[in-house]
Amino acid sequence: MYKAATAAQAVMMLSINTSTPVAQVAPAAPGGTMWGQFYPVENLANSQRLIDAYQNAGVNNIFPTVDQQASYYERTQQDRNFGGQARGAGRGTGGGGSAAAATGSAKYRINGGRLWYTWDYIDAVRKMIKGKMLIKGILEPEDAKLAIEHGVDAIIVSNHGGRSMDYGPSTLEVLPEIVAAVNGRVPILFDSGIRRGSDIFKALALGANAVMIGRTTRWGLAAYGIPGAQRVIEMLQQELVQVAAAAGCAKLSDINKTTVKANFV
Repeated sequence: MYKAATAAQAVMMLSINTSTPVAQVAPAAPGGTMWGQFYPVENLANSQRLIDAYQNAGVNNIFPTVDQQASYYERTQQDRNFGGQARGAGRGTGGGGSAAAATGSAKYRINGGRLWYTWDYIDAVRKMIKGKMLIKGILEPEDAKLAIEHGVDAIIVSNHGGRSMDYGPSTLEVLPEIVAAVNGRVPILFDSGIRRGSDIFKALALGANAVMIGRTTRWGLAAYGIPGAQRVIEMLQQELVQVAAAAGCAKLSDINKTTVKANFV
């Protein structure tokens, strides 16, 4: 994926859950740009270890992901409801065991692994990161303001691809109010639901500075490997130019809220 992104002149954002260590990925595309994602770890020494793994590989722009605090994937619940084998303790069950014996969030079968997130933690992590710190998973204007107060260099408006809570807000409908709250102080990145160049155009028009794509490029990678992922990115880039031209926008700065009509219901 890093080779494909670099060939298409795009930034690669590597997940902390990558099956290939960052030390092996980073040298794979000389001249490329990679940022690192990680999920907060309550133990600060372990957080430092994870961040240092990125930074030792030359990846200094890092973004903690702060959404999905009470993550509980529907598939696990469906497995239980339909008589299948549910995942074991620690993943979605809040530690397993009977509800009567459990305490805290585990009593309600909610994984408490992320319920501790605090801004104090973000302050501590900011000191560990040598480069830029972005924060991913912002859906509220007030959180965007707080993120800036706590030293983030950019905000990623994300609902985790829409797979955490079906009835939660779409990123596109909350984007304008977050843009207004940020008021140009830091860049705003946007993800969730980008499938066409027209989707990119809409996000840019409503105030995003850039967009992130996940599933779309994975489909290309799964089907045709590196050339497939590269081609998907290039198709999105080409579609964006075509849409911009159709809307009378000769350059990126011409894409603004006057070029779309938003009617969220």
